[in-house]
Amino acid sequence: MNHTDRSQHRGAGFNRRDVIKIGAGLGAVVATSAQTALAQSKAVFKASDVQPPGYPTVVATENLGKKLAAATNGRLSLQMFPSMQLGGEKETIEQTQIGAVQMLRVSAGSIGPIVDDINVVNMPFLFKNMAHAEQMMDGPIGQELLDKITASPNAGLVALCWMNSGARSLYNTKHAIKTIADIKGLKFRVIGNPIFIDMMNALGGNGVAMGYDQVFSALQTGVIDGAENNPPSYVFSNHYTAAKHFSLTEHLIVPELLVFSKRAWSALAADDQTLIRKLAREAQMEERGLWNTYEQQAMEKAKAAGCEIIEIADKAPFQNAVKPVWDKYGPKYQNMIGRIQSA
Repeated sequence: MNHTDRSQHRGAGFNRRDVIKIGAGLGAVVATSAQTALAQSKAVFKASDVQPPGYPTVVATENLGKKLAAATNGRLSLQMFPSMQLGGEKETIEQTQIGAVQMLRVSAGSIGPIVDDINVVNMPFLFKNMAHAEQMMDGPIGQELLDKITASPNAGLVALCWMNSGARSLYNTKHAIKTIADIKGLKFRVIGNPIFIDMMNALGGNGVAMGYDQVFSALQTGVIDGAENNPPSYVFSNHYTAAKHFSLTEHLIVPELLVFSKRAWSALAADDQTLIRKLAREAQMEERGLWNTYEQQAMEKAKAAGCEIIEIADKAPFQNAVKPVWDKYGPKYQNMIGRIQSA
């Protein structure tokens, strides 16, 4: 390069560093534009629940969606798929983990095998009553357990809030269960969690892990003799038409969880994440009120249909029978159990 060439080259006003700076600046503008577009783009979240329309968890989640649409002028909204339209809990958990479903209402019983810390609330006779369980859900322990789900690298879920699901009791097609001896030899469906299988076996029955979507037909065909669940599930999934004996053992108070796909969550703007968390907390409290009314309606419907509702005056034999379950699983959750029970 001669002197004239060098002068012309300098005169052009650009050197290698200038080009790099301009490139970086353009890259930042493009990235910011993409983020803005993503934040402003419309999204319809798929929400799933195994329960039917009108069920408290379904209604509260639908109302969350309406509030979300109103707060974002329709930019973010929710489409509800109740009644196992997208599959049972196991299938929909998997769909939420990969981002095909964005919001899911699921039992803590089904999350326990994925996030072991959550199994503490799946212990039989852990809570004194529903008020005790609600105190856990609403307080720092409840938030701590939600955070454990969100922090779990295996879960792929963001835990938004708890929801009530009452106390679980035994129902069957064979005979009234008034004492623990009446359980002996009966096959009961339980959620696919080792704690529940061991619990049912300890009570003298045979625990059969099965998806919720299969329970009704299994009761009708005699594949199982009974199941255990709360009154609304017993009635509004039509189990009461096949299993006429409902015994109020109230052996479990297993809360529900509303979770979001972590994959979908990470694409949301921070303001949208904050909004969804706020609306989820409101849904937690709304569902509780709906639950209390719905549970009462379920019991009235079961009685009107001629179902036998059996009060268990003395639950001590049932509590004593599950001691092996506490001996096996309790030590692992000892610290958290102590905190919950002393709350």
